[in-house]
Formats: sequence, structure tokens, C-alpha cells
Amino acid sequence: MSVDHIMNDNSSRPQTSPCGEEAVCCDLETLPMPEELSDNGDAYHISLLANYPDSEETRFFLTPEACGILVSSGLRIAMEAGAGIDISFSDEAYADQGVAIVDRRQALQAGIILSYEPLRVADLRAMRDEAVVLCIMTPTLFEREAISTMLEKRLTMGCLDNMYSHAEVPIFANIIDEIDGRAAIMYAQEHLSFLGGGKGVLLAGVAGINPCEVLLIGEGRSIVAAAKAAKGAGASVTIMNNDVTTLAQMQAETGPEITALSIHPRVLCNKAKSADVILTAQTTRPFEFPRNLYGVLKETVYMLDIPQAQPSVSVPRTIAMALSNVLVNFLGEIPLMHGFDGLIATTEGVRSGIVTYRGKLVDKLVGTYLGMPSIDISVMLAGHN
Repeated sequence: MSVDHIMNDNSSRPQTSPCGEEAVCCDLETLPMPEELSDNGDAYHISLLANYPDSEETRFFLTPEACGILVSSGLRIAMEAGAGIDISFSDEAYADQGVAIVDRRQALQAGIILSYEPLRVADLRAMRDEAVVLCIMTPTLFEREAISTMLEKRLTMGCLDNMYSHAEVPIFANIIDEIDGRAAIMYAQEHLSFLGGGKGVLLAGVAGINPCEVLLIGEGRSIVAAAKAAKGAGASVTIMNNDVTTLAQMQAETGPEITALSIHPRVLCNKAKSADVILTAQTTRPFEFPRNLYGVLKETVYMLDIPQAQPSVSVPRTIAMALSNVLVNFLGEIPLMHGFDGLIATTEGVRSGIVTYRGKLVDKLVGTYLGMPSIDISVMLAGHN
């Protein structure tokens, strides 16, 4: 069974509890394990970092149960004290699963570091040379000093949400997007309620009363998830996008009860005027909500840009449980593949998420944005082979 199979065996739907499947063994190149991080040659040291206290990030990668599964597979797991508080888990809950509770300085000395947010320069400088850090891509990643520090210390940095399976399934991104979409509808319902400062209405209609109208503009997993959640709540749902093929695909996935319309000025105006909720995301082709339409919207309309708001920050425990289902298998491969380098060398989908690799910038997008030279990671791997 390949890593592709492992990643595809886990649904992108939020799960109620993390689970672990049998790990898989492949013949891969060995990444030397630093002796000071292990009691024996078979152990690998991974640490979990807390979110920065001055940020609004709450999401986290692993639950205590998931850590226990990884520990039982031969990995050594450490966690910064208090890191689980955002997902309502105590240090004791992790310690009971074999996780070492350490301070941030100690956590930064692990060979593989998990941090939902990209690390800041001070933390990158505190890391050991040639270590690995895995995170989720955010705009803070596009900082020259941070990238330069990674290159100086020969760090390997990967964004999980840019990784995909052999079947081209971006499983990590799909999980986050789906929860974002569903949480956006939760936000909308709260806003419409009396306690949320709204008129005190339900998304759903009851006998004799029309349901609320939800207008979704965009494409992708978050819009589809929002449409399903709004439909499940009983709302009248319309999806609009500027690509007919994409609209057909989304309607096939959401069901015939969802209205799917092309973005046409007059149609958009009519739908926007009657909408109680308007949620936006990236469209197939560039599109910006017309400014002149703001004047015709209902005074009580709830508007939200899903990618910018990232509603899943309000349900970080769900994020942790869902991501744990995938990460248990993903990280469990590391000992069997003799290191993260082996995972990179044999899995194209993992390589797609690597930003820096052993002192070289290998992400073309980041390089172009910062005006820094980048190289193809495949060329580096071929050279090592």
C-alpha cells in the first residue's frame, strides 16, 4: 500500500475521533537520526509547538490519542507545555499517552517540528540545523528574513496543505476547507439569532414561513461544504461562479436542491438583494463583488469571506481530530521510511508541499514573490541519488 492509499483511506470529513491504520513499509533511502534525540537508532523525535499567544490562531495538529498511537509505533513525541489548551486538552492528557511535556526552547530542538502557524525568525534561529518543520501556509510565510534563516540553517520546511496524494487529493487542505465551510454557516446562524445581534431568525423555514436565502459565490471544498451545511439547516441555497463546468460539478456534489447560477450582473444583483447570508471564496476566474451592490443589500445581511475569516478557528478541536486521522498514518511512515527525506524522495505529493529543502528554496511561488532564486527539488534529489 502506498502513501497515496493511506491518505485516500481517510475522508476529508471531520471525524469524531482519531484512528490509526497499519503502517506501510517501503524500501527508501536512510536519513541519519541524530543520536542525542533518541535512546536507540529506531526512534524519531517529533515536537508539537503551541500557537503564538499574540495571534488569533487556535488550530492544532494532534489529539492526545493520536499521539499515543504514534508513540506506540516507535516515535518520540514532545509537546510544548500548554499547547493543547486551544483544543481543550490538558498537558496531563498528552503525558498519559507518552508525550513528554517540555518548554518551547526544548521543543525547538526536535528533529521534526509541527507548528500550525509558520515559525517566526526567532524560533527558526533556535532550531537545530538541518531539522524539519511542518506547518500550514499563511501569508507570514512570505517573509524574506524567515526564508533566509531557513536557508542558512539548512532547514526543510513543508506546508501540509500544499501536499497531495498520488491521486492528486489535497487531503490536508480538503479537511480544513470543509470545516471552514461548515463553520461559516454556523457563524451565519449565530449572527441571525437574537443572541448574535440579528433579527432572531432561523436559517430554516417552518410551515408558513420562507427559509432564509444563502448566496454562495466561489468554488472549492469550502463552498461545497457550506452549501451542504446550509441545505441541511433548511435554508434556500444558491451557488454562483463564473465557470459553468465548475458549477455543474458542484451541483452534482451538492444535489439538485441547490441552485447553481453563472455570475451575470443582473442575476447577481437580484440574488444579492434578497440574500440573508452571502459567503464568498475564490472563484474559477478572478472576480470581485461589485461595490455598487452594497447599496442594495439588506441591512441585516450577513457577509463573510471564508478564506480571509477562516471560520475553523472557532472549532479547533474538530480540526485536530480530523487532521489526526491523516497525520497518524503520515507521520507513522517516518520510521519505516528511515526518515522524512525518504518520504520526500518517494512521494511526489509530499514534495509538492516542500518550501525549503536542506538549505535550498524549492518553492517557485515563494521564490518569485520574494525575488529569490529557487531550484527544482527533483534535481536535488537526483543529485543525491
